[in-house]
Amino acid sequence: MSSILIIVFLPLLAAIVAGLGNRALGNTVSKSITTGALFISCALSWPIFLGFVAGSAEATVVPVLQWVQSGDLSFDWALRVDTLTAIMLVVITTVSALVHLYSWGYMEEDPDQPRFFAYLSLFTFAMLMLVTADNLVQMFFGWEGVGLASYLLIGFWFRKPSANAAAIKAFVVNRVGDLGFMLGIFGTFLVFGTVSIPEILEAAPSMSGATIGFLGYRMQTMDILCILLFIGAMGKSAQLGLHTWLPDAMEGPTPVSALIHAATMVTAGVFMVCRLSPMFETAPVALGFVTFIGAATCLFAATVGTTQWDIKRVIAYSTCSQLGYMFFAAGVGAYGAAMFHLFTHAFFKALLFLGAGSVIHSMHHEQDMRYYGGLRKKIPLTFFAMLAGTLAITGVGIYWLHAGFAGFHSKDAILEVAFARGTELSQFAFWVGCFAALLTSFYSWRLMFLTFWGKPRWIESEHIQHSVHKTPAEAGEDTTGGYHPHESPLSMLVPLGILSIGAVFAGFVFNPQFLDSAEFWAGSIYYNENLIHAMHAVPLWVKLSATIVMLLGVLIAWMAYIRDTSIPGKFVEQFRNLHNFVYNKWYFDELYNLVFVRPAFWLGRKFWKIGDEGIIDRFGPNGAAWLVSKGTVAAQKVQSGYLYSYALVMLLGLVAAVTWVLM
Repeated sequence: MSSILIIVFLPLLAAIVAGLGNRALGNTVSKSITTGALFISCALSWPIFLGFVAGSAEATVVPVLQWVQSGDLSFDWALRVDTLTAIMLVVITTVSALVHLYSWGYMEEDPDQPRFFAYLSLFTFAMLMLVTADNLVQMFFGWEGVGLASYLLIGFWFRKPSANAAAIKAFVVNRVGDLGFMLGIFGTFLVFGTVSIPEILEAAPSMSGATIGFLGYRMQTMDILCILLFIGAMGKSAQLGLHTWLPDAMEGPTPVSALIHAATMVTAGVFMVCRLSPMFETAPVALGFVTFIGAATCLFAATVGTTQWDIKRVIAYSTCSQLGYMFFAAGVGAYGAAMFHLFTHAFFKALLFLGAGSVIHSMHHEQDMRYYGGLRKKIPLTFFAMLAGTLAITGVGIYWLHAGFAGFHSKDAILEVAFARGTELSQFAFWVGCFAALLTSFYSWRLMFLTFWGKPRWIESEHIQHSVHKTPAEAGEDTTGGYHPHESPLSMLVPLGILSIGAVFAGFVFNPQFLDSAEFWAGSIYYNENLIHAMHAVPLWVKLSATIVMLLGVLIAWMAYIRDTSIPGKFVEQFRNLHNFVYNKWYFDELYNLVFVRPAFWLGRKFWKIGDEGIIDRFGPNGAAWLVSKGTVAAQKVQSGYLYSYALVMLLGLVAAVTWVLM
């Protein structure tokens, strides 16, 4: 399959050309090369995916080169293409191609466009390497590659201190998770004697019940390995505990948020768990851990999303919450449902991020929703695109017609399968998921109502007033402050239109393949047919629960932000402590600052002042310099310039030498 080589390596070639050519090529040429390369990769990816949908394609491995041969450790660089890979190929290349096109308009005024587009293409290559990996080392190469590209893209505006801080935070937090991932890979090689994914998955069932020494105790081998691997997923996919980098990553340009933090990089952890699903199925404790962390993240992020004012941060916490759904679906054994939600989520979350970018672009880069209002008549195309994304993420649909927006099919399936699993943890996940669905509906429609309904509040934004060089006093009776929002250029609207189609139809069209077809998956994940049958047999109230809480969330948001806008203020006044707790993100950042950051800086200062300056520099280079300096002072006294002084020294030296010989 030569096409898979083109799909994977063409973005890398484009990144190299645009990155090295940079301003010598110019903005237009750099953008054309990288965008064209991604659309070619996208065009080649869809036939592969549709071939698996139709049942006409077969899994294959395309060798690239012999990579490592060292004792018992031997593996090649090869590209695995199966159903799971094909799904990720269309998600990555489609979203990346549309983000490249969208960035033509959004980054039009940026002076460093070639560098930006080169970083985008580099990220896409690394992500494609991750999902086509045939062994764990190759997966780790892609894993670290997307981490590097994420760091570069988050800190793209490097002259902005907050962007640099966010990039460093993302890099450091992900290193914590990656340590667990590396230990998991080392342990897997120790146990199985190979890093080949097919060989590991084939041998995994035979290791069920085996124990291994870990931290001085005997523990279940597979549980330890899978928990360590999942810790890597927690960092990359921003799960509770290692989630703090994701909201801060909004400091990067909005297209970066859509590409990395909505549809692709943050789903790498979900992909990894599903790829290794036969391995996780032998580790019940690890699956319980995955379920709990996923459900807890789902709840945490949904609560925080209800209080944020930055439009991008609301969507960022929404991403964190939806990733929690995917993980607890995998934790209860419904890997197909987890991948289905990953697939649909890529369309509607990328749509919401890019739609938010269109709003920000129209509002002179103002991101605070308190300064929006009444925009549906000013930017109608953006409004309808975000409306489609909101209907998709909240799961609007009609059960009896089996028809609805994308999230209706995928998120509802996750709740049903969690209930059908029947364990205590799965029941916990079901109820938490229902409550999170209510909060999702509330904060999604809160965003829509604050942005597109109500009176225009642009005159109150100092940022917009400064941008249009007109103060409120100069505006007089003009309630818009002399500024009129404008629709985005065509290069930004076309991606919104295409993603809207995915948000509307992706769930309905591909529901049977993802959920009910073992032939579609063809062994690429662990598929539990009994669980799927149980999912379809749950009571009617379970099937309707997501729709009921969705409608309740819409109603609450409408009452609070349309009917009586004084309700939010009254609620905050009544429950100030609760609001402060949620608004400050459960104080995770403050806790980490107290427990980890301050002690690390204190220890660093001690090593610097006492160890480096007080010991190493003092007795090393500074000490040697001091000794030479003092020696020169002494030598100066000897070098008097008088002949009799030199004769005296020579005589004394001769006497001392003779005395030493005689003695």
